[in-house]
Amino acid sequence: MPVPFIMPKFDMDQEKATIISWLKHEGDYINFGETVLTVETEKVAIDVPSPATGTLSKILYKEGDVVPVTEVIAYVLMDGESSADVEAINSTLQSQPEEDHLNSQEKSTHLTPTTGLIKATPVAKRMANEEGLDISKISPLGGKIKRADVERFLTNKEPIKRVAIPATPAARRVAHENGIDLETIKGSGPRGRIQQTDVQEIIRSISSQKTGINDIESDMLPLTSIQRTIAERMQLSFHEAPHIALTVNVDVKDAEEARNYFNNLAEKQGKPRVTLTALLVKIVGWALVRNPLINSSYYKDSIRLWKVVNIGVATATPQGLVVPVIKGADHMNISEINSTLIDLTNRARENKLNLEDVRGGTFTISNLGMFGIDQFRAIINPPEAAILAVGRIVRRPIVVDNQDHVEVRPMLTLTLSADHRVIDGIVAARFLNDIVSGIEKPSFLLY
Repeated sequence: MPVPFIMPKFDMDQEKATIISWLKHEGDYINFGETVLTVETEKVAIDVPSPATGTLSKILYKEGDVVPVTEVIAYVLMDGESSADVEAINSTLQSQPEEDHLNSQEKSTHLTPTTGLIKATPVAKRMANEEGLDISKISPLGGKIKRADVERFLTNKEPIKRVAIPATPAARRVAHENGIDLETIKGSGPRGRIQQTDVQEIIRSISSQKTGINDIESDMLPLTSIQRTIAERMQLSFHEAPHIALTVNVDVKDAEEARNYFNNLAEKQGKPRVTLTALLVKIVGWALVRNPLINSSYYKDSIRLWKVVNIGVATATPQGLVVPVIKGADHMNISEINSTLIDLTNRARENKLNLEDVRGGTFTISNLGMFGIDQFRAIINPPEAAILAVGRIVRRPIVVDNQDHVEVRPMLTLTLSADHRVIDGIVAARFLNDIVSGIEKPSFLLY
């Protein structure tokens, strides 16, 4: 029997993925585990392996399509099978009454009907409620009803007179967010049901045209999955977390001397030069250990103190802003941090990060100094409780001792944004003071 090739779920909160490119074509022979296509989740681009060895057939989604997880995107034919075998399966399902059609699907996927207390994810419950469904009539693929189970039920068993315009919840959400009238869309799903891809096709069509706002012409640029996620997360963060911001100016004379020392060693050992960001990661890791409340998250009316120090570094890429994470930064030396940072940054710009590279962060550093920015205030990267904004180094005259002697020193401006639900001003100030001490006296890191 042909093996369904489904859109896999790579992360717990993932609901969909965008197909970037098919690396194989219909009729190609593929091996189990061989990369067949590349997709983009809300975080990174990921290579998708083949679920079986055989011939790729019936590709159902094209490049650029946004596909719900667990949706069948193609089939893999075994030896001796042809596309007619796939058609035969679909014809059999379509010829059955709706109840038998659903029951047949449940049997073929080894569904276990729920008994007793109904278990469902919050997303599944919300969708069922929005669609006016009795959730007890939905049989899950596993022990708990999930979003994909509700969408499968809606696709295969349309309730009579449920809505005037049949459309999936995802299609309704995307249409609402973009101001699209569902009545103007012809659905491609079962019985003319409007799919999310139908709405996105209309959006792409509109985006390619000139639009006028207040009689001013403009071009519409659709957001990538990563850009959309950033927008949603930043809006949520700024709305939910009461931000406080503290700013300090730091003399980086000794830190620059320390970096020069490290670079001399790196040159002799044939290693890359140490960046200021790498040095800051080391100092911040040291300061987070001394100030554990900064290395925490607000969660359900409680504070989670993380037992690891994983520092994310905001990185600009052609696809949008990503935050690769340096795991266990407090236990790494400068050379290890620098090598890890260079590797993550290069792979981020080449769109080659994997999920492990961007998950698990407990604190973030955002450095815009290389762009000539003196000072800025960053938005906290949820679910973290703080983020450090780093400006450029500028040589300024400052008083260096109690005798009012003035010298020109390289100065750096740092701004800490903190979630006031977790971190008050005193806690934030102590953390910043430790960072200043680490920068102005790098030897403190030895204690």
